[in-house]
Amino acid sequence: MPRHNRRIPQWVGAIALALGILAPGARIPMFQEDPVAQVGDAFAAQPLLVVTTTQDLAAIAREIAGDRARVESLAKGYQDPHFVDAKPSLLVKIRKADLFVEVGRDLEVGWVPGLLQGARNPRVQSGGPGFVDASNGVAILEQGAKAGREEGDVHPLGNPHHWLDPANGLVIAANIRDGLARVAPGDRAYFETRYADFDRRLRERMAGWKKEAEAMGLTGLKVVTYHRSWPYFAAAFGLRVVNYVEPRPGVPPAPRHIQDLTEQMKSEHVPLLIVEPYFDPKLPARVAQNAGAALVILPPSVGATPEAKDYFSLFDAQLAAIRKALAGRRAP
Repeated sequence: MPRHNRRIPQWVGAIALALGILAPGARIPMFQEDPVAQVGDAFAAQPLLVVTTTQDLAAIAREIAGDRARVESLAKGYQDPHFVDAKPSLLVKIRKADLFVEVGRDLEVGWVPGLLQGARNPRVQSGGPGFVDASNGVAILEQGAKAGREEGDVHPLGNPHHWLDPANGLVIAANIRDGLARVAPGDRAYFETRYADFDRRLRERMAGWKKEAEAMGLTGLKVVTYHRSWPYFAAAFGLRVVNYVEPRPGVPPAPRHIQDLTEQMKSEHVPLLIVEPYFDPKLPARVAQNAGAALVILPPSVGATPEAKDYFSLFDAQLAAIRKALAGRRAP
């Protein structure tokens, strides 16, 4: 069905409000030259607005929604998704949204609840038809940790970085598909077809990534990471995470921890230290240098680097960065 992009005069919207055709706050549809003849078509054809918390979710949502929706992300891929400035412009996006998608497991608890409350959009409140928790159905790792948020731990409900296993991308996509079908039931078959195509393409790429990881020698490779962003990625590609620069997620390391970590990396011959681009690289770079390991700044999200343009190229970029880091370390 065609999308119409011509603006209509404000008086048409005023009349619609007066007659009760539009509810207060509803978006005014776009008409072509004959608004009376095409009013039903215009209402049906207006694209949905899907708002996601991260660019990873936005990339997957675009795969499923196709031309039936405009997709916008609140956070950028180069930002730490735990800590995003809740600007008024983000609230405005949520207020207009038909579907809202969050990572879940309290990843965004520091900034999303206030935005949802302030937006006053009943469609996308938790429990509403337009609310999607992308973690539903995902096998969450690191649940039952002893430390809580009051102690500085930002993963009290288990590890929320689940999109970094591409197999979980299929679960996330299914959650988004179902959410889209709830708010636009007439397009259910369209969303199901696009999901099936995404499922096929992602499974093909997953097989290729696993072969690439095996060829690089990643199976059983010991690594240290700065933040606990990578257990899903490690599980997907066979890495062994033996320790972290942060003793607990979100808790800065003490000097004694850094000393012990460096000695552990030396004694266990850990060749790689992974850090996200939004953390200061000075400390992990010093640890890697003292331990004789390679440091790799790995994009954890779509949009974190120019190479990570979508969900597929995110994993391409990650494996390429690891390959380059390990090759540099092994060079004479």
